[in-house]
Amino acid sequence: MIGNAEWAARCKRELTANILPFWMRHTVDQENGGFYGAVDCDGRVNQQAPRAAVINERILWTFSAAARRLGDPAYRETADWAYAYLDARFRDRECGGVYWMLDFMGNPISDRKQIYAQAFAIYGLTEYFRATGCTQALEWAQQIYGLIESKSRDPEHGGYLEACGRDWGTLEDMRLSEKDLNCPKSMNTHLHVLEAYTNLLRVWPDDCGSTAQLLEMTMDRIVDCAAGHFKLFFDRRWNSLSDHVSFGHDIEGSWLMVEAAEVLGDAALLERARTLAVRMATAVYEEGLDRDGSLFYEASRGRMADPNKHWWAQAEAVVGFYNAYQISSDDRFRTAACRAWQYIEEHVVDKVHGEWHAKLKPDGTPWKAEEDPDACLVGAWKCPYHNVRVCLEMMERLR
Repeated sequence: MIGNAEWAARCKRELTANILPFWMRHTVDQENGGFYGAVDCDGRVNQQAPRAAVINERILWTFSAAARRLGDPAYRETADWAYAYLDARFRDRECGGVYWMLDFMGNPISDRKQIYAQAFAIYGLTEYFRATGCTQALEWAQQIYGLIESKSRDPEHGGYLEACGRDWGTLEDMRLSEKDLNCPKSMNTHLHVLEAYTNLLRVWPDDCGSTAQLLEMTMDRIVDCAAGHFKLFFDRRWNSLSDHVSFGHDIEGSWLMVEAAEVLGDAALLERARTLAVRMATAVYEEGLDRDGSLFYEASRGRMADPNKHWWAQAEAVVGFYNAYQISSDDRFRTAACRAWQYIEEHVVDKVHGEWHAKLKPDGTPWKAEEDPDACLVGAWKCPYHNVRVCLEMMERLR
C-alpha cells in the first residue's frame, strides 16, 4: 500500500501537472469567452458545442478551490474568467437564477431553472468568494438560495422540486437528463443542494436551518438505512419510484453528509451521519467493487445493471472509502481507497491527451466516442470537479 506522504504527493502531481493544465490549455475560449463545450476522446475541440451551466459552475468551483488551496495566480486568473462568463451569460437578470444551456456564442437555448444547476451556481460562487473575497459573488449565491427556498421547496412534504420554468413556474418535464425519470424529486438534486448549502454555510452562517433540515431529510427519506444505499427517484410524498442502486452516488453521498454535519456543528447529526457513512461504504464495498479495486456503476434487484467504470465514481470511491476509514479505523476501507486511486492512475488518467477518460469498459479499456456518446474528455457532464476534488481532499486528509 502507498504511504500517506507519497499518496498525497501523487495526488498533487496529478492535479497540478495533468488535470488543471489540461483545462487551462484546451478549453478556454479566448474569442467568445467562457469555455468550449466539448472535447472528444482524441482531443479534438468542438468550438460550436452548446455550453451547459453545470460544467461552467463546476469549472468556477474547481479553479477557485485550487487558487485558494495552492495560491497559483494562474488558477485565480482562470477562476476570474469563469466567474465573469457565468455572470455575463448564464445569469438571468430578469427572472433570477441561471439558465440551463447556452449556444457557443453565449445565447440561451434552454432557459429552464433546473434546481441542480442553481445548486452548483451556489457551490461555485461561494468557493469563488472564499478564494477572492468577491462580495458580489456571495450576494448572488444568497439570491439563488432565496429563490430555491421560495420557488422550489415543497412546503407540504419537504424537500425540493426538480425544476421550474424560466419564470419559476411549473414545468411538465422536470428531468435532469434523458436517462432520469420525470419525477418531482430525486436523490441527485437533493445531494447537490446539500453540498451547495454546506459551502454557503461556511461563509454565511446566519441561516443554517435549511441545511440541517435538508441533511435530516436526506438521512430520513433518501437513505435506505437497512440496505445502505440511496433511493434515487421519488414522488412528492417521498414514495420511491426506482429500485436502482448508484454505487458512485452512494459513496459520494456518504462523505458529503458527514461534511454537512461537521460544518453545521451539530453533534447528534454528526454521529448519525458518521454511522450512515460507514454503513453505506460497507454496502458499496461488499456489492460494488470489482476485483481490480474499481467501482461498478449501477445495480438493480441485486444484479449488476451497468458494470462500466465511470470516471467520477472512481474519484468519489477514493474519498468515500477513506472517509469511512477515518471514522471507523477499519483498514479495509483505507485499502479500498488506495486501490481505487491506483486504478485511476493506471486506467482512468488519459496519458496521451491529458485529463481522464470519461468511461471505461469492465476490463478497464476506455470507451471511444463512436462506441458511446458519453465518452469524451470534456462534455456537458464531463468536468474537472470530481477529479480535482479527490486530489484536494486527499492532500488534506493524508497530511
